[in-house]
Amino acid sequence: MASGAAPAPRGLIATMALAAGTPLVLLLALFGAGVLPLAPALLGGAMVLTWAAGLAYLWRRDLETLAADLARLRRARDAEAAALSRRAGREAEILALLPDPLILLDAEGAALRANPAAGRLFGDDLPALLRHPALRGAIGRVVASGAAESVALAIAVPLPRALEATVLPLPGAGPERAVAVIADRTQAEAVERMRADFVANVSHELRNPLASLIGFIDTLRGAAADDPAAQARFLAIMAEQGARMSRLIDDLLALSRIEANEHQPPAERIDLAALLARARAGFEPRLSAGGPRLALDLAAPLPQVAADADQIMQVLQNLLENALKYGAEGGEIRLSAEPVAAGGAPWPGRAGVVFAVADRGPGIAPEHLPRLTERFYRVDKGRSRAMGGTGLGLAIVKHIISRHRGLLRIESAEGQGTVVRVFLPAA
Repeated sequence: MASGAAPAPRGLIATMALAAGTPLVLLLALFGAGVLPLAPALLGGAMVLTWAAGLAYLWRRDLETLAADLARLRRARDAEAAALSRRAGREAEILALLPDPLILLDAEGAALRANPAAGRLFGDDLPALLRHPALRGAIGRVVASGAAESVALAIAVPLPRALEATVLPLPGAGPERAVAVIADRTQAEAVERMRADFVANVSHELRNPLASLIGFIDTLRGAAADDPAAQARFLAIMAEQGARMSRLIDDLLALSRIEANEHQPPAERIDLAALLARARAGFEPRLSAGGPRLALDLAAPLPQVAADADQIMQVLQNLLENALKYGAEGGEIRLSAEPVAAGGAPWPGRAGVVFAVADRGPGIAPEHLPRLTERFYRVDKGRSRAMGGTGLGLAIVKHIISRHRGLLRIESAEGQGTVVRVFLPAA
């Protein structure tokens, strides 16, 4: 009220000057010219002043009324803004609690706001998701028709993902014209796919050892029932086949667990140099006297990496075991690591660490290299099975590195040995 009434005195003076000035000047002019006597002139001036004062009073009252109305409107506006702010805050809290990604969109399909779940799942890849042709088409149809629509999305980078987007219209005059709710179906589809793959792979890989076990059992029950030497030989083979089946099932289960969580990168920070040293110490007992030796070569300092320590240890064990089985003829296995600057070819444009396992064995022919990480692929099937390999070691390594958003490179030449390099981004 005070702020609205402050200009009133200046307004009153201006009003009285405007309302009374002209008639008073006219009366004084008539009196000076002798046309109007003094008494009528004074009476007329008093009447003019009275009229001007009344007009100023009415104007001041209207001004005070207007100021009061403005103050009421200001208070109402502030109360409405506070209510909208509280409602927006409450809506933000609700959006933050939703487990599925939710994105508010304008009529062109651009993101106006996204909840934390969308940020966690997509991060900087959210604009690329919104440019997906299937999703853009669904957004356009929903904005035009006002009817909700669901669409399946297949995302290839940075990792293959299976998504389902439900686009809902938002009526009103605001910029938000639609909302997209994204459901990540990657894990569910991976589980279904793994179930089918598990049955197919197990039935294929277990057929031969099971057939051998059944044949030896029949032999022990029949022709070898009274032959202790044959029984001892057959039982040793049966134990070997049973151990092979156990290793195969363990590797299949490990691969299934890794694939189920492959789309969720690890958040733990680890000291890779210490982990490599532990891997070397744990592998030393596997090296026989006079056989190959394991050399450790670490560049210092190595940056920390975001990694699952158990899974990286599994990668190291698989790579060292392969080097020992297939490349130990050269007499040395080398485990090394070095930092890589951002943009260092042939690695991606991120800083990180590259560790490598190198042997001086017979090497691998070029035609085999692209398929080494396939399930159950073996360069020499007979030798691999004789050494107890399941054909899943490098497949496990590939999926672990994929979960860590790293890269795997295998380089080999016949007669020159094999080097397996793994890049992990710095934390």
